[in-house]
Amino acid sequence: MIGLRRMDNIEHCVRTVLEGDVPGDLIETGVWRGGACIFMKANLMAWGDTTRNVWVADSFQGLPKPDSTKFPADAGDELHKSGGLSIGADQVRHNFERYGVLDERVQFLVGWFKDTLPTAPIKALAVMRLDDDMYESTWQAIEALYPKLSPDGFCIIHDFGSHQSQAGQAVHDYRRANGIDEPIVDIDGFGAYWRKRP
Repeated sequence: MIGLRRMDNIEHCVRTVLEGDVPGDLIETGVWRGGACIFMKANLMAWGDTTRNVWVADSFQGLPKPDSTKFPADAGDELHKSGGLSIGADQVRHNFERYGVLDERVQFLVGWFKDTLPTAPIKALAVMRLDDDMYESTWQAIEALYPKLSPDGFCIIHDFGSHQSQAGQAVHDYRRANGIDEPIVDIDGFGAYWRKRP
């Protein structure tokens, strides 16, 4: 569903950090059925990496109801009403099993990002992929995780172009607030990424 160009981007980022020995795990926030995380894990296995975790972070109950007081950019968002976005953690685990990639290095973070990500036992990240749609979810994910991204690691924003006024704006605001000026590279008009400067 994410398209070949975004899959190629994941493969490129994972291969690059492995070849460059960039320290850290991999994470996706907002996993839906787990496809991109499964692909991340499959790439690690294909390259013979047995040391890195793949973190699978989601509420597993869809998106939160917008808090337009704290996050005005999400006012009027109705994605929380979409039952099709609510895929349980057990189903996602089953999907990992179907592809033969579920092991002790696949770690699930179940719950709202504001509750799970700030205290997640993640020491360092080499690749972080945010698929969070909303301003609130994107802000909470990047705020908690970007400080753990290793130099030369990759930050991928799935909804950068497709949700410009929400996910895209949260990214711009976070980068501006933290003096991040690495060039943002377009993937396919929807997703984008950048590499953290050493």
